Amino acid sequence: MQIPTPSPDDQVYAPAEDTFLIRDAALAEVRPDDRVLEVGCGSGAVSAALLGRAGSVAATDINPHAVRAARALGVETVRTDLMAGVRGPFDLVLFNPPYLPTAPEERLDDWLEYALDGGPTGRETIERFAADVGRVLAPFGRILLLVSSLTGPEEVRKLFAGLGYIVLLAAKERVEGEDLLVLRISRDLCCFSG
Repeated sequence: MQIPTPSPDDQVYAPAEDTFLIRDAALAEVRPDDRVLEVGCGSGAVSAALLGRAGSVAATDINPHAVRAARALGVETVRTDLMAGVRGPFDLVLFNPPYLPTAPEERLDDWLEYALDGGPTGRETIERFAADVGRVLAPFGRILLLVSSLTGPEEVRKLFAGLGYIVLLAAKERVEGEDLLVLRISRDLCCFSG
């Protein structure tokens, strides 16, 4: 018996409520001269919505199927882990990270896993992102980060605040028993030294 090979579409996170929430927040936030980077772009739907509304739009994803999907929408996309090998500065960085708390025994062995598995706390990838995003963020840059009530939004806020950022709520939506939140994160310029 031959096991069917998943189609590339089965390996890319399909746009859903979280995608639309961060897309709408990005459309409200973007400025015509912004250099935008979407980290973990998945289907490319969010980046594609910003084409023509920002100075430039680029994206990254670790999933080769997602990179192809985003490129098919006209988005300049690099296959990499988060922002590895990417240089800024970017005025607006978007990230809808894998935020589902996932125990090791729940892991799947496929590309879609990268879009979903946030580690035991749901914050594993967010913590890696927080540690590196300052490297590519312009001094007056902004970050839009989508998190879930399952992820511990207060812990995420404390993580970024501890790194010298100001965290505000940009958007919120209740979906199937969880709250989806888009956090607007910017440098605390009173503490910024370059």
